[in-house]
Amino acid sequence: MKLWAGRFSKEIDKKTNDFNSSISFDSRMYHEDIEGSIAHAQMLGECGIISIGESMAIVKGLEGIVRDIDSGKLEIDPNAEDIHTFIEGELTMRLGQTGKRLHTARSRNDQVALDIRLYLKKEIVEIKKQVKELITVLCNKAEKYSNTVMPGYTHLQRAQPITFGHHLMAYSEMLLRDIDRLDCAYRHMDELPLGCGALATTTYPIDRSTTASLLGFSRVCKNSLDGVSDRDFCMELASALSIIMVHLSRFSEEIIMWCSWEFKFVELDDAFSTGSSIMPQKKNPDIAELVRGKSGRVFGDLMTLLTVMKGIALAYNKDMQEDKEAIFDAVDTVKMCLTAFTPMVDTMKVLPDNMRKAAAKGFINATDCADYLVKKGMPFRDAYKATGTLVALCIEKDTTLEELPLAEYKKVCDAFDKGVYSAISLENCVNGRKTIGGPASGNVKVQAKRVKKLLEEL
Repeated sequence: MKLWAGRFSKEIDKKTNDFNSSISFDSRMYHEDIEGSIAHAQMLGECGIISIGESMAIVKGLEGIVRDIDSGKLEIDPNAEDIHTFIEGELTMRLGQTGKRLHTARSRNDQVALDIRLYLKKEIVEIKKQVKELITVLCNKAEKYSNTVMPGYTHLQRAQPITFGHHLMAYSEMLLRDIDRLDCAYRHMDELPLGCGALATTTYPIDRSTTASLLGFSRVCKNSLDGVSDRDFCMELASALSIIMVHLSRFSEEIIMWCSWEFKFVELDDAFSTGSSIMPQKKNPDIAELVRGKSGRVFGDLMTLLTVMKGIALAYNKDMQEDKEAIFDAVDTVKMCLTAFTPMVDTMKVLPDNMRKAAAKGFINATDCADYLVKKGMPFRDAYKATGTLVALCIEKDTTLEELPLAEYKKVCDAFDKGVYSAISLENCVNGRKTIGGPASGNVKVQAKRVKKLLEEL
């Protein structure tokens, strides 16, 4: 059944119908379509637009359809134009003329705008749960390894000593911002488009507030043109999901490096690794690599949505049918990545000794050596130059600042005394950085505790 039949004298071409059809991807919204239709039917009955008896019959019929689809008794027809057509056609088959009254004061334009909002609101809730699970794993590990010294890097060069816990909490902060972006996208899509009609509302005396209340929306769209043509919420959600994937991809890159023999900071559990078909020694971080790779897929979904929407005049245009595959793919990909990524991080084995050995090299305590002189009254630039001279000397002698004799220190600057060795101790270098946001062990524990408390409130 074509909802627009009447105006046309012949059937649509088969290939054109296939091109036009969206049932293959919008059928996943059947729950939301029926949920919206039930609320619409209840409102029509309460407003006297259809009789209470007809309203109740429609609601009962729709409830029966969703039960039958859920149980497998009713299969969604792949030849239907879209999920809305299928549901309404099935309802009419069951109820006859009464079923035809459901679409009163409604258009597919505001109907599909409703369905996708209902669907994505639920998906945001699920994705938030997954992100919170990952943050919890990071906080637990951060507390456990709050004293585990490792090199901090800039330009992928060893820079200053930090702790593994501090490093993990950086990702917790990123993911907290991701949750905030998801919440923002949720707020912007939490308004009811139903009642906007095709573009200019309706002459029927509907009550949009009632429908909004029944469906759990906080407000109704204030402009009917905007209500049916707005897909900002899809683009905004795709943007938030893309940024999540940026964070997962950056973390994946580090895990991939840390697993290599060149770093060997962590070892992934066998359940989250694969081997080689010809090299028996290999243990590959495939999950992390796939997450890193799938980020490009989500970015592409965002670009699809931006490109589709950029040239569309008001109000609804068929181009907007392209919104669903892109946003559905972005949602599915992020959920799939989080499902694999979180337990991978949770089960990975940390190798503190290797992190400590790497931190002992690379002169990452050089800044602390310079600060030692500054605290004795020397201007920082002079202290910087003196420390640089010492580093060059260590490189020449193939030694470290910790191992360099005090006599060599004094040749460069007489202000040095044996206290310098305490100042450049890696543990002291880390734990002396107690400034808010610093890597001191106590800071990491406080930060992890704070984030866990925040998660309880989100």
